Amino acid sequence: MTHKPQIKIPATYIRGGTSKGVFFSLTDLPEAAQVAGKVRDNILLRVIGSPDPYGKQTDGMGGATSSTSKTVIVAKSEKAEHDVDYLFGQVAIDKAFVDWSGNCGNLTAAVGAFAISQGLVDTKRIPENGIATVRIWQANIEKTIIAHVPITNGEVQETGDFELDGVTFPAAEVAVEFIAPVDPREPMFPTGNLVDDLEVPDIGSFKATMINAGIPTIFLNAEDIGYVGNELQDDINNDDAALKRFETIRAYGAIKMGLIDNVEQAAARQHTPKIAFVAKPSNYTSSSGKAISQDDIDLQVRALSMGKLHHAMMGTAAVAIGTAAAIPNTLVNLAAGGSERQDVTFGHPSGTLKVGAEASEVDGNWRVDKAIMSRSARVLMEGWVRVPAQVLD
Repeated sequence: MTHKPQIKIPATYIRGGTSKGVFFSLTDLPEAAQVAGKVRDNILLRVIGSPDPYGKQTDGMGGATSSTSKTVIVAKSEKAEHDVDYLFGQVAIDKAFVDWSGNCGNLTAAVGAFAISQGLVDTKRIPENGIATVRIWQANIEKTIIAHVPITNGEVQETGDFELDGVTFPAAEVAVEFIAPVDPREPMFPTGNLVDDLEVPDIGSFKATMINAGIPTIFLNAEDIGYVGNELQDDINNDDAALKRFETIRAYGAIKMGLIDNVEQAAARQHTPKIAFVAKPSNYTSSSGKAISQDDIDLQVRALSMGKLHHAMMGTAAVAIGTAAAIPNTLVNLAAGGSERQDVTFGHPSGTLKVGAEASEVDGNWRVDKAIMSRSARVLMEGWVRVPAQVLD
C-alpha cells in the first residue's frame, strides 16, 4: 500500500507571555486552509498532535497543556486603521476539536513581532530604533489590540531584562493594550449584576461575578468552594472530582451568561468562558520556589483553562481581572480590598502580575476604555512544519 508524502508549511514556533504556539501567515497555508473549515482544522490538529488519547501530543508540536496547544494565523488587515488580522485557535489535546471562540492574550504579545518579521506591517510604521506600534484586529472577538514592539537596528528586539513570572528567562518587554475590550453596546455584565447567585444542581449555590472583558470569565470566592486561594497546580489538577466540579460550575455559568443554551454545549466551548477563584492576599511559595509576600499583592487569583488549573495566568483573563478589580463591589474588587483602583497586582501559581484598566460608569452601565499589561515574546524556531498530505482530503 502506498502513502502520500508529507507536505510542509512555513511556520514559526513562538513563546508569547506564558504560552507557546505555532504561527502561520495566512497566505502560507494550503489554499483550502486559507478559509475557515474542516481542512484548516484538520491541519492545525495534526500540526499540534491532536487528538491524542495518551494526552502527550508526542506526534506534534503541542506541549500537552492548554498553554502549549495553540495556533495563530496572521494576515494583512483590510480593516481601516489596522495593520494585521489575528486569528487564534485553541487546540484540544484529547479531542479532534479547535476552539475559535476566544483570544489568547499571552500569544497576542508575539503577534506584532511576527507580523513585522513576515513583512505584514508597512515599513513606514517601523522605526530604525524605538517602538513599533502594531495595530491588531483580533478576529475571534472582533476587538482592537495595540502591541508596542521594541525595534533595534530595524529588527524586532527580543532579548532584554524584563522578567515575567511563569517564564524562566528574561526578554524584551512588550506592552499590550486591549482597546475597548467590551463593546459599549454590549453588557460587560451579561446578567446585569456585579454579583450573582449561581445555582448549580447537585453542587450548590455560589456568589459569582460574571464578566465579559478580555474573555468571558466567571469569578468565585475561593473560600466558597473550599480553597484558600494560594493553591498550585498539583493541588487541583490531581483531583479529578474537583476538576469535574469546576467544569459543571463553568457550564452553568456559561448558561447564565447567555453563551450556551444547555450544559451539553459546554463540551464544544472549552476555551470560553474561563472560571477562576479569588481570595485576599496571603503569603505563599510559587511553583518555582519563589516566596511571595502578601504585602506585594492586592489579591490572589487562580484560573482554569481547558479544564486544568493554569500554571500562571491567561492574558485575556488578566484583562478580566484588571477590569473587574476597577469596578467597586465585584468579587475581584472586594478581594482586593474594595477600594477604587486603576491597576491591580495579583498572585498566581507562578508569581505575580500587574494589570491596569480604565473603567467608568455611564448611565448605570459599566464600560472599560482599555486594559494594559506587559508581556514578552521570543521566536523559538522557524522553518516548516510537516503534516501527512491526507489532512487535505
